Amino acid sequence: MEARLLSERSLVFAQADPYAVSGYVNEHVGNHCIRLPKSGSPQAHLNHRKFASLDLCRISYGGSVRVTSPALETIYHLQVLLRGHCLWRGHGQQEHYFTPGELLLINPDDPVDLTYSDDCEKFIIKLPTSVIESVCQEQRWLHPGQGVRFLENRYQLGSLEGFVNLLDMVCQEAEASDSLPRIQEHYAQIVASKMLSLMKTNICREGLGSQAATFERIADYIERNLKLDICSEELARQAQMSLRSLYGLFERNAGTTPKHYIRQKKLERVYACLSDPSCTVRNVTELAMDYGFLHLGRFSENYRNQFGELPSDTLKRRH
Repeated sequence: MEARLLSERSLVFAQADPYAVSGYVNEHVGNHCIRLPKSGSPQAHLNHRKFASLDLCRISYGGSVRVTSPALETIYHLQVLLRGHCLWRGHGQQEHYFTPGELLLINPDDPVDLTYSDDCEKFIIKLPTSVIESVCQEQRWLHPGQGVRFLENRYQLGSLEGFVNLLDMVCQEAEASDSLPRIQEHYAQIVASKMLSLMKTNICREGLGSQAATFERIADYIERNLKLDICSEELARQAQMSLRSLYGLFERNAGTTPKHYIRQKKLERVYACLSDPSCTVRNVTELAMDYGFLHLGRFSENYRNQFGELPSDTLKRRH
């Protein structure tokens, strides 16, 4: 990699105790625990810069080390492997050896389990969820209520057009003596926007447009995005109308509220899947949760009220 990604101007620790470096990382980059071999005296290095709402760091522990952490909840982590290799362990039996030039993306709800090689060095960005959310809000993108999630966690930097150059520019700006907070925040927004444009996520970018939305267009939008958590307020923003106008539109055209209409359409889609032998359904619970029905008792009751039978009965009838 040609990009330096933080120079010696950002040096915080050199040839230091790994546990001292780990303590600093816990304070600034994300809570974690490290485990080192009992033998040897590894020497760790750390470069760090605070950059608007981001934290940038370049880290090596100087020895084989296992890094674990529970879910980070309000933080995305991007980790670019610069030297050595790193074993990532995911859900179930998932494992992958990351090599230089690969990027690991850790979602806020992902636990962390990584083992660094002796010569491993990483560049890490800590990105708060609030930065990603603000970009989505500005672009009027929809995403499930539980938050934005990146659907793939492994990338080759070469496949992310212009991303490494952007990181290089961010690091240069972070180390500039006259860097302005407002410019830094713009860069942070650009990093988040670039991630959302280059990487697969659970957001829906298809808005309802700037013209006054008709009921048909809104209904079609709901139909195409039934697996998303679409609330009335978000739908009104997408349609660029007041919540009161949205309620009036649904009352005139569907005789019900937006919330009830969306639930009804979700139930109809679930019914169609349960009835269709060609539709792969492992179980009712999994299908219900796919469409955002997290309270299964209430889901079954609503389903029976609408279709006159329990969802399990519908599934049995198709066999």
